[in-house]
Amino acid sequence: MDSPEAFCVTGLREWIALPDLGVVGLRAKIDTGASTSALHATEISEFERDGERWVRFNAHIGTLVQRRHRCEAPIVTRKTIKSSNGQAQARYVIRTLLALGERAWPVEFTLTCRKTMRYRVLLGSKALVDGRLLVNPAHAYLLNKPQILTSPGAQ
Repeated sequence: MDSPEAFCVTGLREWIALPDLGVVGLRAKIDTGASTSALHATEISEFERDGERWVRFNAHIGTLVQRRHRCEAPIVTRKTIKSSNGQAQARYVIRTLLALGERAWPVEFTLTCRKTMRYRVLLGSKALVDGRLLVNPAHAYLLNKPQILTSPGAQ
């Protein structure tokens, strides 16, 4: 069994950054009941680059004032996800670096419209295991905001 020192305790909500996408200042909901992580994305379109499948999309940053940030990432796969209300949806899956507190590791995200949801990012159990995180649901924002500079493409 791993020693407790190897793990980091997180709250139910935390600030994250996605540095490879040039995105910083996203509030994420930690969801141990979800296997896969999800990122709010709109205007999603697939394209080819150097013989590989990529996806282009807008990530949405901010809570009161929404800013769109155009992103591109290689496609890992397409996956059918069943939401908590039982609806099945085919989604693109990307893999990108996640920064949370002092840690950073690659995480797979499905791209989906979460505009009706309070949090633009949902961190699922696979990301928690890979990041060696323990969740204390009695707290929120236990970790410092990641200090990652955004790219000049943010709108």
